[in-house]
Amino acid sequence: MSNLLIIVLLVIATASSGGFFKPDEWYFNLDKPSWTPPPWAFPVVWTVLYVAIAAAAYIVIQSEGWGWLAALWVVHLGLNAAWSGFFFGMRRMDIAFVDVCFLWTSIAVLIVLFAQVSLLASLLMVPYLIWVTTAAALNWQVWSMNPDATSRA
Repeated sequence: MSNLLIIVLLVIATASSGGFFKPDEWYFNLDKPSWTPPPWAFPVVWTVLYVAIAAAAYIVIQSEGWGWLAALWVVHLGLNAAWSGFFFGMRRMDIAFVDVCFLWTSIAVLIVLFAQVSLLASLLMVPYLIWVTTAAALNWQVWSMNPDATSRA
């Protein structure tokens, strides 16, 4: 199986978490800050970001192979996929916030490490870090505005 196909399948699997665990009535009834992006923005932005994430990984894996750097990239995909399950599936905004902090850190580390292989691969990850920064701030703000909405079950 080619590197590109494996990367695309991994990114699609990650993205499918957001399709499986998606906003529902619980989320839409939460108080949210005025700067919350409109619902249509999320799939549009994530589609562009997932293409960039796959392209960055492809560049690095073509150069370095499926070593520790690729393994770190795969672990980061797991953190990405887990967020939707924590936030929308389990309704645990607290755990989702911890997850997004680890995700943010993993993206920042990947940007630094990818830059040692390819400046382009590193730069392709920067918009993702910016979006996850926004997502983390939004996660925190929604959790703060709705302290009783986090499930403890």
